[in-house]
Parts: sequence; C-alpha cells; structure tokens
Amino acid sequence: MVTTTTRAWEAAAAVTDPELPMLTLADLGVLAGVEESGDAVTAWLTPTYSGCPAVAEMAADVDARLREAGYTDVTVRLRLDPPWSTDLISDEGRRKLAEAGIAPPAAGGPPPGGVLRLGPTRRAVTCPQCGSTDTEELSRFGSTACKALWRCRSCREPFDRIKEI
Repeated sequence: MVTTTTRAWEAAAAVTDPELPMLTLADLGVLAGVEESGDAVTAWLTPTYSGCPAVAEMAADVDARLREAGYTDVTVRLRLDPPWSTDLISDEGRRKLAEAGIAPPAAGGPPPGGVLRLGPTRRAVTCPQCGSTDTEELSRFGSTACKALWRCRSCREPFDRIKEI
C-alpha cells in the first residue's frame, strides 16, 4: 500500500531551492509528491526544466531531509511528465519572490496542450521595489536560466524577474 504522510511531505516540502533560497521546493511547485510504502519513502521532483543544474542538489537535499526525519529507505525520483510550469508556483511563493525583490511570473502561462511561443514577454511587469508597472527588460538572460534582468523606470532599480514557462 502506498500512502502520502504529513510527516514525510512536511520534511521534503521544507527543503529550499538552491538558486532561490527564499522558496521551498513546495512553494516553487518542484516537489511533485511524497509516497510511503512500508519503511520506504519516495519523493518525486519535477525540475523547472530538464537541464536544470540545481536538480542534483535538490534531490540530495530532499534525501538528507527525509533521512533526518527518520526515514532510512529513501528514493528521490524525477518526474518530467507533466512538465513543470511557472503556474505551479504557489501564491505564497509568489509573495516571497516579490518580498525578495524578484518579480514573480504572471499567472496563466502557456495553455495546457497549447503551443509555447518563445518570444518577448508582452505583459506589464510590476517592480517589486516600488510597485510601478513602468518597467523595461534589460536582458532576457539573468543570473540563472529561469530569470531575466529588468529595470524600473520610476525608481530606477534593476530587478530579476522569473520567466513564464
């Protein structure tokens, strides 16, 4: 019998993202599930993209956290289907990003089963510093593959923005 327990879920869900340490893997929507079968526990991670360089560290951190919680037979597996989307970031995660000065992605990314169009984002982006929407993209490439570099024209502060996927 496979079950999900609160204790195992809470242990895995508390692991923070190595690139966005203000977020837990649960906030980010990367923790896809935790299952127990007898003495064994399996955690499922859906990486933000298949080539994410942080996924090995995430898996090691989840493994360590579950072992600290008393589990001895731990497996961490990747789940690529369904793929991760920025829509999986929780409301709490979006709030934490903004508080850390990172503009969260807009909700309602590509439609399920729809065509992903890789082009410039045309949505108004709110500055996480002052709240203005008078912002501009400086570079589509930020400090990590998931971010772009933006600047507020009102307060003149630069900020990272999580890209919609």
